[in-house]
Amino acid sequence: MAEAELSIARLVPETSYKVRAYETLKDAILKMDIYTTPEPVMLDERALSERLGVSRTPIREAIAMLEQDGFVKIVPRRGIMVVRKTKTEIVDMIRAWAALESMAARLIAAVARKRDIVALRDFFKDFGDDRRPQDHIEEYSRANIAFHQALISLSESPTLVKMTNDILLHVRGYRQLTIGRADRIAASLPEHLAIIEALEQRDAEAAERRSRDHTLALATYVDTHGQELMA
Repeated sequence: MAEAELSIARLVPETSYKVRAYETLKDAILKMDIYTTPEPVMLDERALSERLGVSRTPIREAIAMLEQDGFVKIVPRRGIMVVRKTKTEIVDMIRAWAALESMAARLIAAVARKRDIVALRDFFKDFGDDRRPQDHIEEYSRANIAFHQALISLSESPTLVKMTNDILLHVRGYRQLTIGRADRIAASLPEHLAIIEALEQRDAEAAERRSRDHTLALATYVDTHGQELMA
């Protein structure tokens, strides 16, 4: 039996590990709540190496890539610090998210399947007059974040997904900080349901407007109360 000839190149372990370490660390950072404490969020190279089961070389290379992307910063004599944005930068990012998500809403109205749009209501099915979001803040906060990520995903636009991934860490962090504020959470559920209603009606103009206005309200709130949020 003749041996099959495959056109493949030799694996380069360090390069492969570098990319895998980068993707793993970026995903982990995106899931962190870096704005819940005023203290710097630090990473340890040795601990990362041990937890990922690879040498420190691909970890250093992955960290360099993350630094180039703006996720971390190497601080001399201190270590690797996860980057947090200033209030001004956060407001700018939220406004950018508003533009991207409102475009996603317009696309969803045009291309998404009816059952996928209707399924958006599932994020909030456990909340209402008899079970208010303000009485279950952590649970509602998770539903809130998942809803906004779902909007981007349902747009079926890889470009929108990529662009929002780059700012997700920071916008999500401030959404979580603000959702517990009485004046924000009271409006949150009705605004979300209004977006879904517009999508169900295939009203692209209304869906785009409601999505944009909802997120711009967050930008205004952070601009006004940003300092006290981190106090």
